[in-house]
Amino acid sequence: MHQSFFERVAQRQADLQTVLCVGLDPRPSWFTPDDHATGNPWLAWGQRLLDAVAPYACCVKPNIAFYEAGGSGALEALRQTIAYAHALGLPVLLDAKRGDIGSTADAYARACYDWLDADAVTLSPYLGEDAVRPFLHDPRRAVFVLCHTSNPSAREVQTLPVYGRPLYEQVARLATAWSERVGLVVGATYPDAVARVRALAPDAWLLLPGVGAQGGDAVAVMQAARHRAIVPVSRAIAAADDPAQAAQTLRDTLRAAHAASEATDTSQPPAWRDLALALHRIGAIQFGEFTLASGQHSPIYIDLRLMASHPDVLARAAQCYADHLRLLAYDRIAGIPYAGLPIGTAVALTVNAPFIYPRKEPKAYGRARAIEGVYHAGERVVVVEDLATTGGSALKGVQNLRDVGLVVEDVVVLIDREAGARENLAAHGLRLHATMRLRDLLRLLYESDTLDAEMYATVLRYLESCP
Repeated sequence: MHQSFFERVAQRQADLQTVLCVGLDPRPSWFTPDDHATGNPWLAWGQRLLDAVAPYACCVKPNIAFYEAGGSGALEALRQTIAYAHALGLPVLLDAKRGDIGSTADAYARACYDWLDADAVTLSPYLGEDAVRPFLHDPRRAVFVLCHTSNPSAREVQTLPVYGRPLYEQVARLATAWSERVGLVVGATYPDAVARVRALAPDAWLLLPGVGAQGGDAVAVMQAARHRAIVPVSRAIAAADDPAQAAQTLRDTLRAAHAASEATDTSQPPAWRDLALALHRIGAIQFGEFTLASGQHSPIYIDLRLMASHPDVLARAAQCYADHLRLLAYDRIAGIPYAGLPIGTAVALTVNAPFIYPRKEPKAYGRARAIEGVYHAGERVVVVEDLATTGGSALKGVQNLRDVGLVVEDVVVLIDREAGARENLAAHGLRLHATMRLRDLLRLLYESDTLDAEMYATVLRYLESCP
């Protein structure tokens, strides 16, 4: 076996036109007299089911709990059932939901891979990356991390807010950053969660349990997932009078749902949409007649300092900054006073990075420092500011940081007003990263009926007239 689990699944999906994964959750009440006559009904049942469903499945998913409940003979049957699945060309995803500290995780990985010879495993993310890493040593293997499960009470924990986002969204972002061989488990009974996870992890493989006995809508979940989807079904096939017919019917249903999803406009709104609307809601973006600090009159006023009084909005903004920082190399984060101080602090907490800031004026007493916080010459610093107009305030702060030997090459802002900041910063060796451009923000507010057509046209004319 040289191909990875995901490559093998993708190949079967293409060859058989199926996203169906058949679950193996054996119950002794399902065993036939012929199964018992073999001496190991667990093995006979599994082989019989695999023979029936192999033409319709992209992979199979034995649940280890049912075999553990059957004792040592059932566990040996699981090992032989996996070998039999491989002989039929079926990749095997072991539903084990393991998750423990490093040494224990390593033992679990050896049991799942070396003894049982599974190709992929479901895991809990609760203990973090070091509990997942032992399952990723072999490039042929893959894992699926529990993200938003299909059970009714999943929301009690998995939607708890963490830094402005539901916990499951944080799991989706974090786990897929560990490795490209990490997929996510998202219940088909929550298609809205599937859509959110897909927006956050556009290239991740999704395991979507809940279609079948749990009542998940195949069309809705396929439209939400769009691609790289695996849909496991257990009882609706294994307990059917004719498992082969049940598998074929489900394969065809999912195939039609997938075709319908491809024919539907599934374009996602921009990831910053909710934040943009929230900024307008709290008054951080206002329209009317305003006099700017320069004395210039403007039909739009942006005051992102208001986010400090709205922790939910500030946390969501911090996550947008964090998205940029994931792609950058840095040792510390620096905020530009004054708006950049609460924002930079929130960002530093979100990404768990040290925070410093240049003072507007050096202290004339005490240590008389120009830069507050702990730093060392030669370290790389990313500057965080609220928005960029011409880039002047960022340049002043950058110069102060460079004067003490810090390396600064990147400036991250929430809004680029498109008034020359990108070009001015580039002339000083700085790259500008912005979550949203002002014109895109205006268009979103207009299309969401938050900004009327007359004011939209007025602000666009004002922006065109600005030097």
